Amino acid sequence: MKIALIQSDLYWENPSQNRSNFESKINEIADDTEIIVLPEMFSTGFTMNAPAVAETMQGETVKWMQSLAKQKNCAITGSLIIVENNQYYNRMLFVFPDAKIKHYNKRHLFSLAGEDKFYSSGTEKVIVEYLDWKICLQICYDLRFPVFARNVENYDLLLYVANWPKVRTNAWDALLQARAIENLSYVVGVNRIGLDIHDYEHIGHSQVVDFLGNYILEPQETAGVFVVELDKNVMLETRRKLDFLSDKDKFEIKI
Repeated sequence: MKIALIQSDLYWENPSQNRSNFESKINEIADDTEIIVLPEMFSTGFTMNAPAVAETMQGETVKWMQSLAKQKNCAITGSLIIVENNQYYNRMLFVFPDAKIKHYNKRHLFSLAGEDKFYSSGTEKVIVEYLDWKICLQICYDLRFPVFARNVENYDLLLYVANWPKVRTNAWDALLQARAIENLSYVVGVNRIGLDIHDYEHIGHSQVVDFLGNYILEPQETAGVFVVELDKNVMLETRRKLDFLSDKDKFEIKI
């Protein structure tokens, strides 16, 4: 699986400018890439001003993702603000090359910033099946909650998109490695860089970790497109040798 991670600054509450910025980067990505990953709230930045910038599932940014997925013949994923039934969601879209969409609504809303006051929480864990890979979709603060991410579905890849600030970078790095190790899964984390309107600094640290906690892509601190290739067979062979997942606890999540 060939995956491109796009790490970039974001234009505050400016979807058209963000789309233009990301499109120029996407157009430079090789055609054999199979997934392109954008950060959390990539079209607006991490804003609580949902009514001003929310879009529908028929809106410009969704259509833009669908068009580029078709054009590049690859999947594109990232989160944006969606309004549906008078509720606002921090929604991660996984857009397939044929423009079909699966989505995940962020389960753990970041109460420290008041996200829980403006957005509705997701109620289900979402596993996407794509090119014989099972991919678990997660957003930013979800990273702090290992029970929700526990690999009870035998997924192959955990995918996190984020607006994670510099001040808590150590936690971001440590938790991404922990999720990889405890779930015997590849983990991809894509974060933004730059200052937001509240002067919170982000230094990215987008990265890729293998199923044993080793870096395939070490944390990056500059803007750029970073491409990695993941080998599912190597992971499955390691799972056969180190069958830790067979000893996992059984539990039920009540939402």
